[in-house]
Amino acid sequence: MSHRNPRAMLTPAMHGVLERMARAGQVPLHALTPLQARAAYEVNAGVLDLAQVKLHRVENFTLPTRDGFDLPVRLVAPSDEPLPVLVYFHGGGFTIGSIATHDVLCRHLSHLAHCAVLSVAYRLAPEHRFPVAFEDAWDALTWVAEHGRNKGLDTTRMAVGGDSAGGTLAAACALQARDAGLALKLQLLIYPGCCAHQDTPSHKTFAHGFVLENAHIDYFFDHYIPNRKDREDWRFAPLLADDVEGAAPAWLGLAECDPLVDEGLQYADKLRAAGVPVDLDIYRGVTHEFIKMGRAIPEARRAHMDAARALKHAFS
Repeated sequence: MSHRNPRAMLTPAMHGVLERMARAGQVPLHALTPLQARAAYEVNAGVLDLAQVKLHRVENFTLPTRDGFDLPVRLVAPSDEPLPVLVYFHGGGFTIGSIATHDVLCRHLSHLAHCAVLSVAYRLAPEHRFPVAFEDAWDALTWVAEHGRNKGLDTTRMAVGGDSAGGTLAAACALQARDAGLALKLQLLIYPGCCAHQDTPSHKTFAHGFVLENAHIDYFFDHYIPNRKDREDWRFAPLLADDVEGAAPAWLGLAECDPLVDEGLQYADKLRAAGVPVDLDIYRGVTHEFIKMGRAIPEARRAHMDAARALKHAFS
């Protein structure tokens, strides 16, 4: 995707958000240490988010991983009845983000889709480099499949989802689930990272001034997967998977003014070409991270509804 004046594509509301961000003059995340970047993101992640939904059930606990780590998770649900479950991985370039930064989104999806959502605090880079995030994500998904009934979940109706880097993890887990014979009802992919080397036209068009900048992507990936050859592993770049046939049906929600939009479209095409049912929504005039700006960006609220509708349909 290319455009002579890409800023002209923005909605007035999105333009206003970007102007306010520029006026705030905060140090960019890529100029901070990972610890500083995480702290800054924690402070700012909820500024434009919707109000928190009160849910009947909120439970924090840990799951065991293959290397003995106690993986923190949060289970939210609108009732105590046996509900289908979405296993959710937050965004943040594998380096920042947490259960807390995506709590509002997970609660809204739980409320709107009337399902349980298990949010996973997979380990972050650079302390934990590729493929630790993927392995944590997969360990969480298989734990739910094997033990979720003990938590009152309907494990015959499971989905996997995430945004940005979390979308990468969800897409990769959907492929691993296919190979492992674990049936998923849906993969819910919100502007996922899918390619190895960030060389699509949209990476050039939206390289600067659209929330997620080239410098951020380089910063995150240099921490998570510094060996560029490793980036051709499908667990990091699902577009490079040899075969996606038989993966779970997909809902993709993409932002039009996002460096990642082209690779999201390419992944949707790859899934469709392999016979995987794909529901694709492109939100015009908004940037990466818009899904968490519901107070200012109407498209965020619409995306919440669309994602919940896809979950309800998949779980029915």
